[in-house]
Amino acid sequence: MDFILSGLFSGAFSEWIEAVLALVGAASAVAAATPTRKDDDIVGAISRVIDVVALNVGHAKRR
Repeated sequence: MDFILSGLFSGAFSEWIEAVLALVGAASAVAAATPTRKDDDIVGAISRVIDVVALNVGHAKRR
């Protein structure tokens, strides 16, 4: 990954890209691993935030 990003971007920008990609990957893993209970508002709110951060919107959401 460093080789690809160093060719396209330089400096701190590549570090930000790596951090964002890691965050999205982690958020996707958490969103996929945690079941949502309808009666638990806190878990539902956290799950919605994780889905947005993980880009699980529209047709990407599990139904």
